[in-house]
Amino acid sequence: MSPPAAGCCHVTGFKVENWKQNLRVIYQCFVWSGSAEARKRKAKSCICHMCGAHLNRLHSCLYCVFFGCFTKKHIHEHAKAKRHNLAIDLLYGGIYCFMCQDYIYDKDMEQIAKEEQRKAWKLQAFTPTMVSHYQCTMTGIGEKYSTWEPTKRELELLRHNPKRRKITTNCTIGLRGLINLGNTCFMNCIVQALTHTPLLRDFFLSDRHKCEMQSPSSCLVCEMSTLFQEFYSGHRSPHIPYRLLHLVWTHARHLAGYEQQDAHEFLIAALDVLHRHCKGDDNGKKANNPNHCNCIIDQIFTGGLQSDVTCQVCHGVSTTIDPFWDISLDLPGSSTPFWPLSPGSDGSVVNGESHVTGTTTLTDCLRRFTRPEHLGSSAKIKCSGCHSYQESTKQLTMKKLPIVACFHLKRFEHSAKLRRKITTYVSFPLELDMTPFMASSKESRMNGQYQQPADSLNNDNKYSLFAVVNHQGTLESGHYTSFIRQHKDQWFKCDDAIITKASIKDVLDSEGYLLFYHKQFLEYE
Repeated sequence: MSPPAAGCCHVTGFKVENWKQNLRVIYQCFVWSGSAEARKRKAKSCICHMCGAHLNRLHSCLYCVFFGCFTKKHIHEHAKAKRHNLAIDLLYGGIYCFMCQDYIYDKDMEQIAKEEQRKAWKLQAFTPTMVSHYQCTMTGIGEKYSTWEPTKRELELLRHNPKRRKITTNCTIGLRGLINLGNTCFMNCIVQALTHTPLLRDFFLSDRHKCEMQSPSSCLVCEMSTLFQEFYSGHRSPHIPYRLLHLVWTHARHLAGYEQQDAHEFLIAALDVLHRHCKGDDNGKKANNPNHCNCIIDQIFTGGLQSDVTCQVCHGVSTTIDPFWDISLDLPGSSTPFWPLSPGSDGSVVNGESHVTGTTTLTDCLRRFTRPEHLGSSAKIKCSGCHSYQESTKQLTMKKLPIVACFHLKRFEHSAKLRRKITTYVSFPLELDMTPFMASSKESRMNGQYQQPADSLNNDNKYSLFAVVNHQGTLESGHYTSFIRQHKDQWFKCDDAIITKASIKDVLDSEGYLLFYHKQFLEYE
């Protein structure tokens, strides 16, 4: 299906006399650079006019001669000062509109980009095979696919088969129940959350996994690929995930057997096995750091947690950064003392959460997680500045946010004296801003609080809720269900084989055990 002819309305101001020729010159000289001379010119001239950097996703203003970093927002500053609202990405050729705050589509501009790209390939005497290799090596995130254009044979087939499957707002493709194979609701609810994770779905439905295991039948990633095909096949009968269960038992033996397991434990075990089986993929091999994997699991779920330990004598700070797949949050009612509710429990709205007096919010839990904690005299550390053991404070913040943020509300308490479930209601929002909990926001904190910046247009750390896993019952006898978002504002409840429509109120009123949030805006590096 071709994209709509109507695109961004802000390009009209750019389309004045000779605009096509000017755009062609930018593509020829600074984007595709077909000749050796053009490539030399690009290497010499394409530097940020503010910081002098070559990298950081350089963009060129379409209205004047200005190159600026996108990552450091130098091109944004230029656009705001000069009111030049369009810029072009000098690596990929995309047009960015600062009014829309997104890369935009324009039929005429797209045509010019394609024509100049083909000319550049001809100048470099690329064969089709070389072009394919060029596309694969020009980007660090998987393969870069060129626009599909049907062959004569394909056009003929399309003419003779006019029936099309349309994805509408009421479409139920992707919704499918899962048979409970004997206390496997813990697995079914996590599978529902994973199969409705947008980037994971796109990865598997575009057939990006290339298995290099000796026995593909034992590869969990191959089974997940099959599972996605089953979910999006259009079949309505419940799927029986017996092969998935067998592979989980094989690779995560602590989950084997028909006893009820913890959904959070299953999630971490599944991500771990998928991560290990992805390492043979091309994406997994691309990481320069042998201790860091660039597989699809790490790209989507891995974040960086910064731990700052501050000496109470010399105030020296020791910082470590550890990867994480989820954040486990303490709840009021547990044996761990919970920080008093923040200002906002007076009925105000904090992070999109309507605060009812006495109600704990997800923001409260995150504030407690990132507050400074005094370690006490029984946990002294050896300070590198004092060269002796001293008392200290420890504070956790987010150094790097994952694309998908998973929050685990610690409802099951296990200790030597106590085994129980904590049923405290926690209010969680449809949209979440993680900016207050970033390491970069630490200096803005005052006694654990955060002053909201005046620039409300910064959407880099904003998330949308897309899945919720719930546990009903007690610690000894319970059942897992999940809510998943199919389209914007369209939610469904997944209870093993039964899928029913749910309201947003149903979702937000639920108890909540695992909360899955997806970044609203994604940037490639």
